[in-house]
Amino acid sequence: MSDLRPNKMASESMTKLVVTMAIPPIFSMFIQAMYNIVDSIFVAKTGMEALTAVSLAFPLQQILVALFVGTGAGISSLISRRLGEGNYEDANKAASHGVVMSFIYSIIMIFAGLFFTNYFVGFFTEDFILQDLTVKYLKIILIFSVFNFIAHAGISILQATGDTMMPMISQLVGAVTNIILDPIMIFGYFGFPAMGVEGAALATIIGQFASFVMIVFMFRKDTAVKVKIKGFRFDRIILKDMYSVAFPAIIMQSLASVMISGLNLILISLSDAAVSVLGIYYKLQSFVFMPVFGIMQAFRAIVGYNFGAKNKDRVISCLKTVLVISSLIMILGTIIFQIFTEPMLRLFDSNEEMMSIGIRALRTISISFIAAAVGIVISAAFQSFGRGTISLVISFARQLLILLPAAYVLARIGGLDLFWYSFIASDILSVCIAVPAIISYLKKIFNSWETI
Repeated sequence: MSDLRPNKMASESMTKLVVTMAIPPIFSMFIQAMYNIVDSIFVAKTGMEALTAVSLAFPLQQILVALFVGTGAGISSLISRRLGEGNYEDANKAASHGVVMSFIYSIIMIFAGLFFTNYFVGFFTEDFILQDLTVKYLKIILIFSVFNFIAHAGISILQATGDTMMPMISQLVGAVTNIILDPIMIFGYFGFPAMGVEGAALATIIGQFASFVMIVFMFRKDTAVKVKIKGFRFDRIILKDMYSVAFPAIIMQSLASVMISGLNLILISLSDAAVSVLGIYYKLQSFVFMPVFGIMQAFRAIVGYNFGAKNKDRVISCLKTVLVISSLIMILGTIIFQIFTEPMLRLFDSNEEMMSIGIRALRTISISFIAAAVGIVISAAFQSFGRGTISLVISFARQLLILLPAAYVLARIGGLDLFWYSFIASDILSVCIAVPAIISYLKKIFNSWETI
């Protein structure tokens, strides 16, 4: 059994706890959002084809994100719940399983990078130049993904224990490394060859390696849970508990890839520039959404711990606090997208067609930000409870049952002008599903606690 100090997640003032635990991941997510945008800004300066190539690569990159974010949610949820129960042995096993599974994912991605990127890219475009640029970018990202997977597993483990500072440092090191290397490797400064989109991909990989090194270094110190690879054996119960959250979360995140691929297919029939605008939107909105996702990292740990400890009042208090903070961030994001639309688009050397499409797109979609915040918090809450399937159902309804059909129908009726309103419809309707679901579940689970 591990010798742990009393956990602050059990007793500290909720507002103070949420803010102090959330600030490090918010900051690291903000930095990551910045380097995503910087990456696209530099790529855009090499030509619109390069920017479109990165936009086309985005859905497949989302598969990587789905794997490490989804598995991270499973790791974090299980560890925090077991710590809340006082079951330190299973918390250690969950951490070890998370690292091993992340390595297995990287092997799969190497295979995909070597043999499937041409097929994937060819599905979207027959333009040889665009295909070549996209394939080159994707192969590098996929083949060297092991550093990203292991680093994110370590980050999720630390966050589950209530440590959000060390993960922030790791992500910050990776992001800053990427930002510094981007112009050097894309344009060929200081003796490096000008590598274009391949340089952007290599800068990303080196940044991920830097983050990986920091995480390995942190785990050599005394941590609340231990990763034990020597003599590792799979535990069926641990895998089942971890993937009861992780698998739905992976599918849920993968839906984003399917959704964006579907949106790209609709848009590319209308305008290549519209595909680039959608890619720009996802880069820009990360400035707003990444801080909220940073809060969710703290939120899942706090709620998971107190759910495991059967502390009803702190579960409710955390849920309310995070809903308020996330909504305030989204309100600010909406204001920024409404007022500073044109300057944001100019960052990407947008031509007049992209400006015309982009101004309407960004202003329209941003109306849905507040509703999106409510959906994100409720989804994270279900993951914290170990009920990942409910999160999956809500996400599936939003992205595939509502957004894609609405986008297709509105594009057929009114072209690009109406297409962007599908985002508003999907977020509002999905919240109408999520809110009754969380209220019903909490009533049921709290009643069961009172009868024990």
